[in-house]
Amino acid sequence: MEGMELEINDPDEIEKMLREAKTIAVVGLSSDVSRASYSVSRYMQTHGYRIIPVNPNEGSVLGEKAYARLEDVPVKIDLVDIFRRSDEAGNHVDEAIRIGARGVWLQEGVIDVRAAQRALDAGIAVAMDRCILKEHIKRRR
Repeated sequence: MEGMELEINDPDEIEKMLREAKTIAVVGLSSDVSRASYSVSRYMQTHGYRIIPVNPNEGSVLGEKAYARLEDVPVKIDLVDIFRRSDEAGNHVDEAIRIGARGVWLQEGVIDVRAAQRALDAGIAVAMDRCILKEHIKRRR
């Protein structure tokens, strides 16, 4: 990406994240079927993505073992999808930077501009205040 600066919610980067990601760690994924994290993750799973739950209060979700922290996940994570309050999102963005994720996705209503800038500065694509399910549906052919 030499000579090109990343921006939050760049449509080309969102397209690339959705196209290239295979494994998505979902921070805050709940086994409660009424929660948005569950329905969004189930949708993404049915569209070929491997979903890794990151939630210290869960044992497994959607047939996958849950982990307490991103750094506990033993497989390579392409994209980190964050379903946490805005004031807690920054810690997870920093974790995503440490594990070398290629993208960070802050769900609708999750906004932390400083954390997003840290990710961009680390060369990580960022979607913020966007629903990954809605963005995926918009781009389906």
